[in-house]
Amino acid sequence: MRIVFAGTPAAAVPSLQALLSSPHEVAAVISRPDAPTGRGRKLLPSPVAALAAEAGVPLLQPVSVRTPEFLAELQALRPDVAAVVAYGKILPRPVLDVPTHGWVNLHFSLLPAWRGAAPVQAAVRAGDEITGASTFLLEEGMDTGPVFGTITEQVRPDDTSGALLQRLSVSGAALLVATIDGIADGSLHPVPQPADGVSTAGKIDRDQARIDWAAPALAVDRLIRSVTPEPGAWTDSPWGPLQLGPVTAVQEDGLPRLAAGELLVQRNRLLVGTASGPVRLGELKAPGSRPMPAADWARGRRPESGTLLGATTATVEEATG
Repeated sequence: MRIVFAGTPAAAVPSLQALLSSPHEVAAVISRPDAPTGRGRKLLPSPVAALAAEAGVPLLQPVSVRTPEFLAELQALRPDVAAVVAYGKILPRPVLDVPTHGWVNLHFSLLPAWRGAAPVQAAVRAGDEITGASTFLLEEGMDTGPVFGTITEQVRPDDTSGALLQRLSVSGAALLVATIDGIADGSLHPVPQPADGVSTAGKIDRDQARIDWAAPALAVDRLIRSVTPEPGAWTDSPWGPLQLGPVTAVQEDGLPRLAAGELLVQRNRLLVGTASGPVRLGELKAPGSRPMPAADWARGRRPESGTLLGATTATVEEATG
């Protein structure tokens, strides 16, 4: 099969690698234009574009997929099928119609659950025990096309969205190759998605990654893990916004009762109150500093017990008095 591959982030790299190693021909790769990255804002290619260049595969990086010029370039490639993994742009009908067998999308959920831009983050935040990946025939609706196949993956209690996505990107790559194999030999046909069980997972912005300390510890834990590493959980503090890694719920006798967001500083740990009990902070990144264990940050900054996170006032007494 003559394939065109569209993808952008690191999660799409295993799929491109698998296709390059398969008997199929990758005629070209489509990826987002180079973007400013890092403190120096230097223009760098996406992970998929970098792999395409390394493999010597023709690379298309259109600013828009709706121009006649891009459509003509795609038509000239004469693809039998196109594969897309987290490309990041909605493809219009004329583009969808170019490949003989259409566009096969690898989506990181068990469709019709978690249609949309952030399915892995949604699964972690919702506390799903099982998730997976699906290949489906792309159409103009948001992840609504008929499904070719699925694989399942257990969501571990300590999974971040980054760790879960890394596993799914590898197992999903094998599913994508198997799907294209089945299309090539005529053994695989897509099945319409069921009408029941539909849920959506929109893109997560920075405001949605803000920690609500008035939520139960379980919800705080799931939120933080769901947005790790991107966009990163954070909380207001007297030292500016603090970015936090995964936390651990603490159930011990003898601890004082902490208000939501109240900080308890101990010798080798920092605890913060939630609606259902304290959590122990893990990694912490303060403005202008590198990520470090929260206890190391506390030894340098010397915060006081009673300080409120997620509030503008400095202590519980000031906030409530």
